[in-house]
Amino acid sequence: MVKIRLLRMGKRHSPFYRIVVIDSHSKRDGKYIEEIGIYNPLRKEETRLSLERVSYWIERGAKPTETVTRLIKDWERRSHGSKRADRVDGKGTG
Repeated sequence: MVKIRLLRMGKRHSPFYRIVVIDSHSKRDGKYIEEIGIYNPLRKEETRLSLERVSYWIERGAKPTETVTRLIKDWERRSHGSKRADRVDGKGTG
């Protein structure tokens, strides 16, 4: 089974994570199939995620972990929110 999960990077007391597609039997920091984003809990503005690649892997049966599911929902909310505010008159939709 393939999973979408976090791979811990960084040094002690200052972690950051890669969001990766990985075989479920691999170690947490083991070899992965593809990196689809990064998550920095200390600097939220550095978080990035490729929603196209997430949907590609989910269509092929990859299961995101609970934390990654939460990050995907937050990223979708942020990316859709910025699109709504980018109207020509500058007023947004809501």
